Amino acid sequence: MKLNKLLVALPLTLSLLVPTAALADGHGAHSSNEASMESSTATPAAELRIALDTVLTEHAFLAVEAMRKGVDGAEDFDQASGALLANADDLKAAVASVYGEEGAAQFDEIWKSHIGYFVDYVTATAKEDQAGKDKALADLEEYKKTQSEFFDTATEGRLPAAAVQEGLDMHVDQLVKAFDAYVAGDFETAYGLERESIHHMSMFAETLSIAITDQFPEKFDNTNPDTPAVDLRAQLNMTFTEHAGLAAMAMQDGADGAESFDQASAALIANADDLSAAVASVYGEEAGAQFSEIWKSHIGYFVDYVVATGEGNAEGQEKAKADLDEYIKEQAALLDAATEGRVPADALEEGLTAHVDQLLVAFDSYVAGDYDTAYNSIREAYAHMTMPAAGLSAAIVDQFPDQFGEAAMPSEMPKTGMGGTADESSMPFMWILGGLMLAGLATTIGLRARKQN
Repeated sequence: MKLNKLLVALPLTLSLLVPTAALADGHGAHSSNEASMESSTATPAAELRIALDTVLTEHAFLAVEAMRKGVDGAEDFDQASGALLANADDLKAAVASVYGEEGAAQFDEIWKSHIGYFVDYVTATAKEDQAGKDKALADLEEYKKTQSEFFDTATEGRLPAAAVQEGLDMHVDQLVKAFDAYVAGDFETAYGLERESIHHMSMFAETLSIAITDQFPEKFDNTNPDTPAVDLRAQLNMTFTEHAGLAAMAMQDGADGAESFDQASAALIANADDLSAAVASVYGEEAGAQFSEIWKSHIGYFVDYVVATGEGNAEGQEKAKADLDEYIKEQAALLDAATEGRVPADALEEGLTAHVDQLLVAFDSYVAGDYDTAYNSIREAYAHMTMPAAGLSAAIVDQFPDQFGEAAMPSEMPKTGMGGTADESSMPFMWILGGLMLAGLATTIGLRARKQN
């Protein structure tokens, strides 16, 4: 089987695995403007980019968390690593659905080899086996070469091996250094690098989607994955899914009274600050303060729930959930008004309720020791956030069409490896995002739980 066929089969079928642009199912509304709302944010090329963005960023998130669980000897290590392998199996299933088990096995062997080398590194670290760590790092070096050649061949030179190698160097270094920092007790560095690794994989998804759509334009109706409208959706997709992952793990740290709790919470707040800064940078400090007040009222109810759970206070848990129910109604109404009815309050309430429930189930299950349910719910929460990203981006583009003109396909492939560098010209949507966030983010959950003693 040719490598280029294998590579393109993966993203083409990934879109079947991840909910994307549908505004139904409690995440938006199908209005008379639906076709125009989705036309620029839900093209075939956009679906490719978002599918890659979701699965690759989740890989980075789960890899870091599983490595930490492994070195800690945590009871839920098997389930954490199982979630990481389930993420890999999503890719394998996509290949199998098109090319059968033989093609899937070939891909699976390549992909899972680097996961195995990370496991080797964790195991050696736990045993204080320097030779074992060196061997794992050497194996990762060989993997990077093999993977770089794979992408070069698969994309017919659109992603040159040297550029991919540079990106893979960054990806591996981020995960290894995040893990080493965690082991050393430098939790601030550890969580900072975790976020960097997630963001880097989002950039890789963009670069890879550009290469694939350039290589197979007819398979994507000659659409472009790198337009202002798709950039908006991808930015929301990365931020929302990252939030779900960080929130779930910060809640676990809160329940455990972990030493890393403050830094886990700080990473989650930094994710929120990415949104509040957009408000303040355009609308000033007063607007930023207004957003902060809205956001923190939401956070407070989850704080109450975590604290009540730690105290065994069932009445306090019910009060926190009742407060969340009221918050859902208020937030949904605000976003209905902000989007001028493009995402109606009743549909938003349904979507918000599902998201809140997913995080609460994940937390409650973790506390109860039902780790299978906990990690299934975490993955559900992560995937769920692709839906509001799709619905909100479609609404914003429809509401502010002049800000999201279509861009031509790039004349040449990016030369910056897996991720590239940020391009200021891709950020004109931020003032609109800030305005929308000021009105109320309807599908994001925040947490800054108090450390349990």
